[in-house]
Amino acid sequence: MFKDQQFLSELHELPPDQQTKVLDFIRALKKKQALSDESPRARFGSARGLITMMDDFDEPLEDFSEYM
Repeated sequence: MFKDQQFLSELHELPPDQQTKVLDFIRALKKKQALSDESPRARFGSARGLITMMDDFDEPLEDFSEYM
């Protein structure tokens, strides 16, 4: 509870325009948290097997044969 009182005390000491900035910052943090809660991060290896490379991947392209 002490932190709440300390926070409010510090907030009241700020000029009104800076109090508004603090409020905007708090809202931005809450929005960011809500967005991160909605979409879980992809886990390493979760796309394994979905992407394949052709055997001739490193071979020159036919489109560039006239330049070689």
